[in-house]
Amino acid sequence: MIRFLQTENRFTKAIFIVVIAAASVGMVVYLIPGLAGLGAPSADSYAVVYPHWYSRFFSSGTTVTQARVEQMARQQLQERDPQYADNPAILTFFEQEVGQQLVQQQVLLQVAAKLGIRASDSDVRRYLHSGPTGQVLFPDGQFIGQDAYANLIASRLNETVSEFEQGVKDDIIIQRLEDLVTAPVTVSDQEVREDYLKKNVKIKFDYAVISSASLSNQINPSDSELEAFFKKNAVRYAQAVPEERKITYFAFTPEQLPGGIPNPTQQQIQAYYSAHQSDYMVPEEVDSRHILIAVAQDADPKTVAAAKAKAEMVLKLLKAGGSWKVLAQKYSDDPGSKNSGGELGFVQRGRMVPEFDNAIFSQKIGQIAIVRSQYGFHVVQVEARKPAHTQPLSQVLPTIQATLASQQLTQAQENYASELTSEAIKNGLEKTAAAHQLQVVTTGFVAQSGMIGALADSSQILAKAFKMKSGDPPQFASTGEGYAIFQVAAIDPAHAPTFAEWKSHVLDDYRSEQLPALLNQKTKELADKAKALGNLAKAAKAVGATMETSGLVGTTTQVPDIGDLEQVAPQLFNLPVGAISGPIDTGQNGVVAAIVDKQQPSAQEIAQNLDQTRDQILEQRREQAFNIFVSDVWNSYRKRGLVRMNPKALKPATQGM
Repeated sequence: MIRFLQTENRFTKAIFIVVIAAASVGMVVYLIPGLAGLGAPSADSYAVVYPHWYSRFFSSGTTVTQARVEQMARQQLQERDPQYADNPAILTFFEQEVGQQLVQQQVLLQVAAKLGIRASDSDVRRYLHSGPTGQVLFPDGQFIGQDAYANLIASRLNETVSEFEQGVKDDIIIQRLEDLVTAPVTVSDQEVREDYLKKNVKIKFDYAVISSASLSNQINPSDSELEAFFKKNAVRYAQAVPEERKITYFAFTPEQLPGGIPNPTQQQIQAYYSAHQSDYMVPEEVDSRHILIAVAQDADPKTVAAAKAKAEMVLKLLKAGGSWKVLAQKYSDDPGSKNSGGELGFVQRGRMVPEFDNAIFSQKIGQIAIVRSQYGFHVVQVEARKPAHTQPLSQVLPTIQATLASQQLTQAQENYASELTSEAIKNGLEKTAAAHQLQVVTTGFVAQSGMIGALADSSQILAKAFKMKSGDPPQFASTGEGYAIFQVAAIDPAHAPTFAEWKSHVLDDYRSEQLPALLNQKTKELADKAKALGNLAKAAKAVGATMETSGLVGTTTQVPDIGDLEQVAPQLFNLPVGAISGPIDTGQNGVVAAIVDKQQPSAQEIAQNLDQTRDQILEQRREQAFNIFVSDVWNSYRKRGLVRMNPKALKPATQGM
């Protein structure tokens, strides 16, 4: 071995050195207690992504923190579904989704780094000027200022400027990686033409419909056949009759509360108002008006320049004393305000598109300026401002009274229900009800999904009753108009019905089981007969099917009794005029169609849409290619142990539900 290592073959030497080094590292990891755990995520991390296998031993990976995952998950949830922002179960689900995205992002950034893909500060600056943030940060080409920029990032994203710009840099890098990966993806002119032709051919057809509903009524088995079906499916019907329970209860309404319905005192109202000052804060509001010169964001430069010139002309007219009412009616493209002189009324911050919002909350009263948004150029004037203030008690008094009255009534009813329940546990329902001039009622057998007719809402009683045993101590529940104190009097467990009791249900089940095969059979008979006769209408009449006619339709059209043609019957677009289709199963009906007319897009139409169609196909294929690339890279990193997830961070999605 030593003699061999002394050879001049440097490549062979290098291989052996690597092997020996790897073995040595393995022995060290094995022999030194605790070293095998190096690289495991710490308690405050969601995951660690390592660029190389050996990076785990030196803890030189990139950490995705749990705090970052939680911050972004909460932010996304607030933006997409703010009503669930405080729901722990929904937030946990979002954390897992966001966490996966952030970890995959770090994997892609490492792959990009290995390929030499970078992004500079100047790239970020160019993006901020020209990207979707351009009109927000540089209205009319002027930077809003570092302080305003920092405040905007902090308020909208809860990030520092450096964190935000690093995120922009990461996005640029990943976009460049995607561009590199998908660059080889191409599409030929022939493929573009075929795709456009396929998606834009239109057909008109007659079609015969065999309705599953009418066909079902033709399935009429004998009693003996039904009974045999019932016995064969005994397991299916073993608990077909649901469990039912008898409930004994007495109920009271607010009018029967001892001392009557409570009313909040002036002291309670004042205390509530003092404790909830933040609820009555009214943010700053601005009253403004505008004249909109509409222009699309992606309009060509000439169109944009013309719109801007028009806005500047309107601005000059206004500054020269022109009438807002006259000029708005003549020039404004905002139908909601043009007839009222562009008046928008008082609004709070965040109610308008960002560029407009920014302008009206920063302009001086009376100042007129031009602002560009996604809708076009706005000639804007701020007319008045209302500073942030707290509503006086006199203004919110009715609301507080209603809130306190509702809270106190609920509390009084719950207290009284609790007292009556304790008394009923001790003395029984009958004696307790009699002592308070209330009436005891015993229901018939009721299913959990049923209802107690004498009560406005029996859902809470039934939900609790079906968790109790017969003879369990009384409990109380809301009835929608008061409370009831109740016990389970008797239980009739779920059981199998007799055939006679369940005959109508058995018939429905029998028909449902037989129907698909019968529908297929009848539809095939219709198709065969139509082709033999060469006439769909005659065949439909012979089998009792209904004839219908479509309009001139494309692949994405919804046709009555058929549905989405692209999903249910794409084969129709391949048939020539005069052809009769085979059987079509729509899931609800059986259909056979005869093509009446077929129109292909013209060569000129195809040529006019060639570039747009190519772009659509390329975008789709590049997205597919990059998704495959991401999946392969992700699986490779996971397989090689280059991604270490923190088990504590991966909470079950159902936790808290």
